[in-house]
Amino acid sequence: MTLTIYGCYRSRASRTVWLANELGIPFDHVPVVQAYRLADPLAADAPLNTRSPAFLKINPNGHIPSIDDDGFVLHESLAINLYLARKHGGPVAPETVQEEGLAAMWSLWAVTECEQYALNLMVHRAVNPPEKRDPAVVAASLAALPKPFAVLDRTLADGGGYLIGKRFTVADINVAEAIRYAMLAPELFEPVPHVREWLQRLHARPAFVAMWAARDAEPA
Repeated sequence: MTLTIYGCYRSRASRTVWLANELGIPFDHVPVVQAYRLADPLAADAPLNTRSPAFLKINPNGHIPSIDDDGFVLHESLAINLYLARKHGGPVAPETVQEEGLAAMWSLWAVTECEQYALNLMVHRAVNPPEKRDPAVVAASLAALPKPFAVLDRTLADGGGYLIGKRFTVADINVAEAIRYAMLAPELFEPVPHVREWLQRLHARPAFVAMWAARDAEPA
């Protein structure tokens, strides 16, 4: 049985690679880059990308990551992680149906409450060239994130430093990866010390360090 992860490390595929490392799952990695990074994604010499016909046969939505787990194809990074944790078990996986519900809840919470604002901060503080950065977008994100960050901080304080069962689980990976983009705004983390310390602990884990090293080695 072979797990194949489609995507590049400089994308949401990073969270699936991190989890696979935590679970000790061997996998094949097929690099797929975002089409917007290419001058002509449909050029004959273009690398495999999210608009390539070959990749659209895998994921017709044209997004990364996707996985092929011995013939079972799945999209959406957070759903992929919940699936892999459920399949392979171990301490990273939810132990009860209630914990499964909490893992799903926190994953959806991260998307609805935090991720887009965090992404906007990254894009308009670092990714976009200065002339394309919008201070209003940055201000809106800085205004929106303190409330959910305070919720997360209280949860971590009450939960022994983790989201579920007082231990590290897939829920921590999914939420941490959704808010990682906001780390370009350190002022957001000053009022939430439990969130700041939680991220530091998670990013010191060998599985994350290995993923990040592969990310750093990938062409920008």
